[in-house]
Amino acid sequence: MFLSLLNQSLDERINQHFSNATSWFVDAVFAQIPITNDVGIPWVLIVLILGAAYFTIYFKFINFTDFFTAIRVVRGTYDEFEEEHQVTVSNTVSKVDGDNPDTIRVEGEGEVTHFQALTAAISATVGLGNIAGVAIALGIGGPGATLWMVLIGLLGMSSKFVECTLGVKYREVNDTGKVFGGPMYYLKKGLKEKGFKRLGKLLAIIFAIMCIGGSFGGGNMFQINQAYKLFEHVTGAENSFIAGNGWLFGLIMAILVGIVIIGGIKKIANVTDKIVPFMVVIYMLAVFVVLGLNFEAIPGAFKSIWDGAFHPEGVIGGFVGVLIQGFKRAAFSNEAGVGSASIAHSAVKTKYPASEGLVALLEPFIDTVIVCTLTALVLIITGQIVPGTILSDEEGVLLTASALESGISWFPYVLTVAVILFAFSSMISWSYYGYQAWSFLFGRSRKTEYIYKILFCCFTVIGGAATLGAVTVFSDAMIFAMMVPNMIGLAILAPKVLEELKRYRNLIKDYKLQR
Repeated sequence: MFLSLLNQSLDERINQHFSNATSWFVDAVFAQIPITNDVGIPWVLIVLILGAAYFTIYFKFINFTDFFTAIRVVRGTYDEFEEEHQVTVSNTVSKVDGDNPDTIRVEGEGEVTHFQALTAAISATVGLGNIAGVAIALGIGGPGATLWMVLIGLLGMSSKFVECTLGVKYREVNDTGKVFGGPMYYLKKGLKEKGFKRLGKLLAIIFAIMCIGGSFGGGNMFQINQAYKLFEHVTGAENSFIAGNGWLFGLIMAILVGIVIIGGIKKIANVTDKIVPFMVVIYMLAVFVVLGLNFEAIPGAFKSIWDGAFHPEGVIGGFVGVLIQGFKRAAFSNEAGVGSASIAHSAVKTKYPASEGLVALLEPFIDTVIVCTLTALVLIITGQIVPGTILSDEEGVLLTASALESGISWFPYVLTVAVILFAFSSMISWSYYGYQAWSFLFGRSRKTEYIYKILFCCFTVIGGAATLGAVTVFSDAMIFAMMVPNMIGLAILAPKVLEELKRYRNLIKDYKLQR
């Protein structure tokens, strides 16, 4: 009884304070540019799309031309370039205020492998946006929304390449080999090189603040809340043994998350490189079984996607549905252009920034082009989508669960396991993103580190206990707002990325000639 009253009071207080104090910020971030009398697109989404298209053209369609090179980098084909990572000096290190405070001798070593960096970043992107977001997008835009989703995923590969290359190029390493990187550093250091010292510092601070807020909200509370809702649903809904005890679910997850994140990026990567393949295999297995049972309907599903995408209503509804709903959750599903993934990729063991940029461009392909498309096919084939239906996040998850249940009755339980793993992996990765931003603002001492990690675990409990309401909207807005300083930096620093790409391509070219 007391806990129930506590949860209700907490929820009411959170929603009341956040809705009043942050409505202006949310309104500014989600301000829409009208497309028709009834439909508009948030301006931040237009910036992301235009930026992704610009980078795709600027780098001559690197998302296609270097796709297989990226796969070879992940497989370790070019690992010998790193000279077993014994690097004394890296010419990509930038001095700060006249000197380099970050132990140049270890620059280039990093903390994790290419594969671990990829799985750590994917763990933050593959999640509820692929499950609930796709159902919501198709509900608004119909089957045709899938094609626009794939198109934007392909363009996003170029944005991801740029930001993750810069993340490695401008990272900093302390005397113990611990890496600190991400937009905060390439905005501050990279723009200073370009003569925009004050602008770079301001943008870095803005990004860091938004990243911390996003890590507590969209990267934590939203994830745990939706995982709890699905778990409660499959175990009996209001009759479930855990009904009304979201705090307990949140507490258990907070303990598990705390055990992992205390160890830093190495511990996180050691977990994600096992969880991510496992959870994707679980989810894909469920999807493929449903598709296999309805194999004859697959051609018709693709036809409905194609026809719907170019039908006037499908173009508007599908495009808006994907952009606003499909990418809204989990930072536009693949986070391309937001800058968060570059934080994880900065910790990679390499002295060639472009190598990790190439690895990173695989993320949107896996997350959006593959996972989201297969989810859409299941929803279309099983007849779960009614175009014009506006769904909540919880309804989107349950709709996907119903689609999988049409294949085998116990598949919702499989989905529940996958969702909990998705949520857990997203949370531990976002905790690292938030801590990196936190350390940029407040220093790298053990005290500041543990303060952030304790706060993060506290928000996990809150996320399970409360109906988030305005908090979720606000945290979404903070993640969206990360895009503004990041995209400014990417546009200015694109020539630096091109230099690194040419350097790495020449290395590969020489390597092939010697074989």
